[in-house]
Amino acid sequence: MTKRQILIIGIGLFVLLGLFQGCGAYNTFVGEEEKVKQAWANLQSAYQRRADLIPNLVETVKGAADFERSTLREVIEARARATSIQINPEKLSAEDIQRFSQLQNALSKSLGRLLLTVERYPELKANKNFLELQAQLEGTENRIKVARDRYNQAVQAYNALVRKFPENIYATIFGFGAKPYFEAEEGAQEAPKVEF
Repeated sequence: MTKRQILIIGIGLFVLLGLFQGCGAYNTFVGEEEKVKQAWANLQSAYQRRADLIPNLVETVKGAADFERSTLREVIEARARATSIQINPEKLSAEDIQRFSQLQNALSKSLGRLLLTVERYPELKANKNFLELQAQLEGTENRIKVARDRYNQAVQAYNALVRKFPENIYATIFGFGAKPYFEAEEGAQEAPKVEF
């Protein structure tokens, strides 16, 4: 064999090795990206569960004859806004997540005001249906927290993969970019003010 043949075989093996490594990297990116999409879908599912419970809660609360209608209307409108947003998990952006988060936080605040207002109605607080719905909402809020955490864990694993060397080269070639985290609303670290 001549030196030229050895060089050509060496280059061919190097290219072939690069192709195999590139295929492996691509498949890993796809797998991690799918985990992010699944985590996002689970997060949306948890928020949808909360949205589905709200009409039952509102109907139960409406039973209290003199209950504040403006509070109920606010909850209904906040739910409508929160469920109207459609985000494509294929193209998650920080702006989309922020908009989604803002609408969900507005719904959380209106629900909080509703539950605080209920404190003035002892017959409502003793209502079995209301107590069950309140417990389900509390459980759903816990599910939402867990789903947000799992989404951020999936994003962290994906983003770390995209940034590591030499995977970052393949990520750039194949068009895989960093995904945004689900972040707390500004001022969330401050304790809410509760007034009765």
